Amino acid sequence: MKLLILGGTEFVGRAVAESALARGWDVTVLHRGRHAPPAGVHALHGDRTAPDGLAALADGAWDLVVDTWSAAPRVVRDSARLLAERAGRYVYVSSGSVYVWAPPAGFDESAPLNDGAADAEQTTYAQDKRGGELAVLESFGADRSLLVRAGLIIGPYENVGRLPWWLGRIARGGPVLAPGPRELPLQFIDVRDLAEWTLDAAAAELSGPYNVLAPPGHTTTGELLDACVQVTGSDAELRWTAPEVIAEAGIEPWAQLPIWVPPQTDMHDALHGADVSKVLAAGLRCRPATETVRDTWEWLRSIGGTAPQRPDRPPLGLAPEVEQKVLGLG
Repeated sequence: MKLLILGGTEFVGRAVAESALARGWDVTVLHRGRHAPPAGVHALHGDRTAPDGLAALADGAWDLVVDTWSAAPRVVRDSARLLAERAGRYVYVSSGSVYVWAPPAGFDESAPLNDGAADAEQTTYAQDKRGGELAVLESFGADRSLLVRAGLIIGPYENVGRLPWWLGRIARGGPVLAPGPRELPLQFIDVRDLAEWTLDAAAAELSGPYNVLAPPGHTTTGELLDACVQVTGSDAELRWTAPEVIAEAGIEPWAQLPIWVPPQTDMHDALHGADVSKVLAAGLRCRPATETVRDTWEWLRSIGGTAPQRPDRPPLGLAPEVEQKVLGLG
């Protein structure tokens, strides 16, 4: 397979590149040159937001294009139009954010969608991702496009700051504010499982939208944080704190306590309750959460302990002084 990745040097794109290389595929990446691409790819440079940003793609043909763009949909539109006659299929890594907020627990791919426009400039994340989907459909049609509607993505190379924040906090040890309840079910996808399924699905010529996540309850908050304690080898003491206490302290779920959202809320249903029966039937395989935690910690240590941070995303995590106050230590 000849694969073109638009991006391919950071988180999801890098995982896709490494998975394809491991299969012996011929991999080309178009990137801005800010990060080193994986060894073994054909690297092309171009800023897709610039007028001549796609010049490096003037020639060439590919079996498959994978695009992870998450800003102005017109950027996806321009790429799809350029490649419509020179690529077999177009995979767009979209998001569960394309569904009208907040989708109820058990929502599947038929849930109502946000408005979006293929030719739009950057607006909101949800509208931009929907616009990106429409841009792909405009040029490749429903039969040659695959829409990967991912939810929470974690694993090695994460540049958003969710699992790396927990690993860093727990590695420091001491009393840790652990948001309860311990048995609260979580739903996410390891970036490598997402990459493997995406390439399998594209090679099998699947099309249409898929919610790409592990099943709801793939792990729990307790299991995830226990794994963080185990892999870091720290003396961290998880102090389980009721959701009501966290709310009273004004702590923002998801942002200040990454991954976690309170139980029995629309937010938890939307972020940890997607129906993934379609993707499971299409062959998605999900590794244990303990493996995701272990491998992310090993990657973090290999780069000095500090994860990269996307400049277009705000830093996540709870300030130490807030944590100490809620735990009655400050």
